[in-house]
Amino acid sequence: MLIETETTPNPATLKFLPGQAVMTGGDTRYFSDADEAEASPLADALFGLGDVTGVFFGRDFVSVTAAPGCEWRDLKPDVLSVLLDHFSAQAPLFRPGTAAGIEVMDETHGDDPADADIVDQIKDLIETRVRPAVARDGGDIVYRGFREGTVYLAMHGACSGCPSSTATLKQGIEQLLKHYVPEVTEVRAA
Repeated sequence: MLIETETTPNPATLKFLPGQAVMTGGDTRYFSDADEAEASPLADALFGLGDVTGVFFGRDFVSVTAAPGCEWRDLKPDVLSVLLDHFSAQAPLFRPGTAAGIEVMDETHGDDPADADIVDQIKDLIETRVRPAVARDGGDIVYRGFREGTVYLAMHGACSGCPSSTATLKQGIEQLLKHYVPEVTEVRAA
């Protein structure tokens, strides 16, 4: 089995492509610490390496974020070993009987029911234009709300903590949403 590796815009995060599906149905899952990772044997093993501060499961990739001061040349062989063992054994991604299918939502900013059409347009643009582009860089962006012209989005995977994440939000996503949905005045990280 060959696992390809790609860099991401976030120098602390590498994207690993096992050549098979990781998550199905368009779902993603982000683990920001070892306690969250207990739901997944794979995420648990990656955090067990000690120098991992984030694990993100995308449709066909796993993004891993290294701790500050950790060099990828030292950590990468260990991450590859964990991934090879997991995918070669066809091990389950989540432990049975866990709340693996339940995602604890970050803070939401709510939607005004009067804005339902606007919210639908925003969500459609995020699903069709933004999420696929961000997934190529090893991350994900999740809609969190729309209030008084402001769209709230949560960044996960390689996007979380990426030095260019603010530019992505402001110069990329904000401009796209403003262009197609005139009611959008601003985009903020949630």
